[in-house]
Amino acid sequence: MATRVALDTSALMMPVELDVRLFDELERLLDSFEPVAPQSVVEELRRLADKGGTEGTAANVGHDLAIERCLVVDTEASYADDALVELAREGAVEYVVTNDRPLRDRVLETGRPVIALRGRNKLAITQP
Repeated sequence: MATRVALDTSALMMPVELDVRLFDELERLLDSFEPVAPQSVVEELRRLADKGGTEGTAANVGHDLAIERCLVVDTEASYADDALVELAREGAVEYVVTNDRPLRDRVLETGRPVIALRGRNKLAITQP
């Protein structure tokens, strides 16, 4: 079974905002993986995309990536960060990808590693 990796809103916006080849980087770190996006992340990306501008463009691309490349899952939590912590705590995913420091700290507290940007456009794993 492939390693399940949950992606947050910031992760799915990285390709546009930070010029990170998200899926290539995850493959480099993990070999094979299954990307997972909570429904609340998909909804947050849609709301951000509707606002337009640079952030809206990044969110629109992120939304398309979530729909096309990820397994979209429902969670009890309606807030995106809470949904990602829930997936980590329940063991539904092995990693969470985020650049959000408070979310990173919450995920690490569940005992799950976090994948985040290190340097200009490379991802790295932080163990709990």
